[in-house]
Amino acid sequence: MCSGGFAKCLGISLIPLAILCVFCNILLFFPGGMIVSDNAHITPEVWYFGGILGSGVLMIFPALVFLGLKNNDCCGCCGNESCGKRFAMFTSIIFAALGVLGAGYSFIVSAVAVHNGPTCLFYNETWTNPFNDGSVYQKCFLFHCLFHPVDYLYNHTLWDSCKEPVGIVTWHLTLFSMLLVMSLIQAVLCAIQVINGLIGAICGDCCGCCGSTDGAV
Repeated sequence: MCSGGFAKCLGISLIPLAILCVFCNILLFFPGGMIVSDNAHITPEVWYFGGILGSGVLMIFPALVFLGLKNNDCCGCCGNESCGKRFAMFTSIIFAALGVLGAGYSFIVSAVAVHNGPTCLFYNETWTNPFNDGSVYQKCFLFHCLFHPVDYLYNHTLWDSCKEPVGIVTWHLTLFSMLLVMSLIQAVLCAIQVINGLIGAICGDCCGCCGSTDGAV
C-alpha cells in the first residue's frame, strides 16, 4: 500500500473516534444523564474539555490532512514531480505530532478523572468528591477497611456513598474510561503516521504520480 493510501486509512479511523470522544465529553456535562442545577456539581475534569478539544477538535485537523494525502497533486515542484508529494508527507508529520499532543492531553485528563472519581452528593448532604478528598474513608468502619480495599475502583461498596446523581460512579467511570481508551488509540494512530510520513518524505510514495508507472516518486 502507498504511504498516501495508508495515511488515508488512518484518517478514516480518526474521524469516528474524534466524534465519539466529543460525544462522551458532552455526556459528562449531564451526570447520571440528568441536568444539574449548579455547575459546581459537575466533576472538575469535565471542564478541561479533554474529549472535545484534545481528542476532538485537535484531532480533526490531522485526520483531514491524512485523508487528503492519497489524492495530493505532487506535480510541478521546481520541475521535480516527487517534491510536492514528499513535502505533503513531511507536513503530515507535523499534524500527526499535533494529534499525538491532543490525544495525550485527553488521555491525561481522563486518567486523572478516573483516579479522582466523580463529584456527587455525599451521605452528609454535601456536594464533594468523596473519593479524592478522603471523605468516603471517614465513613469506612475499621474492621470493614481491614478486609476490603479502600480504593473506590476496587471496592464497589464505597460507591453507595454517592447519593445523587443516581449511578454517577458508573456513568463517570464508563465515559472517562472510553475517553481513556479512544485517546490512546488516537495517539497510536498518529504516532504510526509520524513514521509513515517520515518514510514517505524520504523514500517517496510507491504509487508514482502524474500518470508515472515507473515506481516510487
